[in-house]
Amino acid sequence: MATSSTSGLDKAKHPVLVAFGATVRRRRKQKGFSQEAFGDACGIDRSYMGGIERGEHNLALVNIMKIIRTLDVRPSEFFADLDRVGDEKASK
Repeated sequence: MATSSTSGLDKAKHPVLVAFGATVRRRRKQKGFSQEAFGDACGIDRSYMGGIERGEHNLALVNIMKIIRTLDVRPSEFFADLDRVGDEKASK
């Protein structure tokens, strides 16, 4: 059986994707959406949305904007959350 030379890399999640997913999850819950209802509102499959929240997917800008618009926040406000996550990690 052949194995991929990047299999170890596939399992590592990029910190930016993890932070993005955590921000999506937190804001989704604040708005009272279930993962399924939120995915429906965004036009993104629930299982794919779960992967986004776990930091497993590197999204296209179009999908990022669908998520941000469904959360009813300005992009600058959403990404300011990611700035804070980066600042917190840098100070540890």
